Amino acid sequence: MSGDKPEPVPQAFAGRRWLLPSALIKEFDSEVARSGRVRRTARDWVVDFSCFLLAVFIGLLAADTIRKEDLPAGYAAFDQLVGALSCAAVWLRRRWPFGLAVAMVPVTLVSAAAGGASLIALFTLAVHRPFRYVAWVAGAYAAVTGVFYWFRPDPDLSYGWIVALASLLTVAVVGWGMLARSKRQLLLSLRDRARRAETEAQLRAEQAQRLAREAIAREMHDVLAHRLTLLSVHAGALEFRPDAPREEIVRAAGVIRESAHEALQDLREIIGVLRAGDPDDTGRPQPTLAALETLVTESREAGMKVALDQHVTDPAAVPASVGRTAYRIAQEGLTNARKHAPGTEVTVTVTGAPGEGLSVAVRNPAPEGEVPHVPGSGQGLIGLTERATLTGGRLEHGPGADGGFEVRAWLPWG
Repeated sequence: MSGDKPEPVPQAFAGRRWLLPSALIKEFDSEVARSGRVRRTARDWVVDFSCFLLAVFIGLLAADTIRKEDLPAGYAAFDQLVGALSCAAVWLRRRWPFGLAVAMVPVTLVSAAAGGASLIALFTLAVHRPFRYVAWVAGAYAAVTGVFYWFRPDPDLSYGWIVALASLLTVAVVGWGMLARSKRQLLLSLRDRARRAETEAQLRAEQAQRLAREAIAREMHDVLAHRLTLLSVHAGALEFRPDAPREEIVRAAGVIRESAHEALQDLREIIGVLRAGDPDDTGRPQPTLAALETLVTESREAGMKVALDQHVTDPAAVPASVGRTAYRIAQEGLTNARKHAPGTEVTVTVTGAPGEGLSVAVRNPAPEGEVPHVPGSGQGLIGLTERATLTGGRLEHGPGADGGFEVRAWLPWG
């Protein structure tokens, strides 16, 4: 996750950016945030124009009330002029929400026609700024409203009723704005949570691959040590007994050639594998395909229903590295079936021949009833995929047509 790469807009809104407010576009798109300029979306234009029309409508209603008041003609014209300028200032609400809301406090004290614009400014402040800003400005609005109606009483309602209605309207506008802000904050928090989950999943996958590499490195250490030791012993015998019979020299040379060939085959698997930590000298030789029947027997003794369909006539003839990988694939498939589909019958199929490759498949039907989720699921399959790739093969896994699960692998057998 490079810092230079722009973060995409959530997939749910891909191709529909016009549905999002420009403030959310700025949060979702880091490239837009770095540029510092956020253009209005189609939704913003619709909302801003609606707010402007609402402010004008409330201003016209206030102008009707001004005619009923006993005010000088010059002051009435001044009131309406200030109201018109306030309605025009509504278009600046996104750029300066706090500044506009503060500026409207003294304007509300002198102009009844600016009442609609002041409510729009207060709503915008509640949407874009924390509650501490909104509380101070809303308190100032309430105080100014009381002073305004004290000097300019409403011709139709008493002072107490008009102040109560104005205060209720202020609270409603603030509550509506805070609700819109909370929805935006919830959307941003879900975005952050999804991003963290994606990062954690990537870290878990990388850790599983690293652990698989370390396990393969430990296994290759044991195999290569055996091969090279055998090669060294026979080479040393040839060095110290140059007068040995010809048959012994031929046999030793054949063993050296075969050991070197096998060591090179095993060495190919370790290329690119980084070994971390100290060597595990206490490890014992890993099981191969010949131990598959023992694995199935142990699983049956543990209570599993396992059907083994093996068509390899001589499992011991399978190369050790390929046999180990096939054994681990079957072992992981049985383990997953035991965890995610308990009580079902698992089928293990092994086919292949020299020159054709070795195929391993582990299938299980869908479990009966609900099975609790197992944390960390899928990490073993990531390691198996890495292991199969390093041997020159491939591994696939996924749900079957009957709703169960299947693991399929092909490994080279030359």
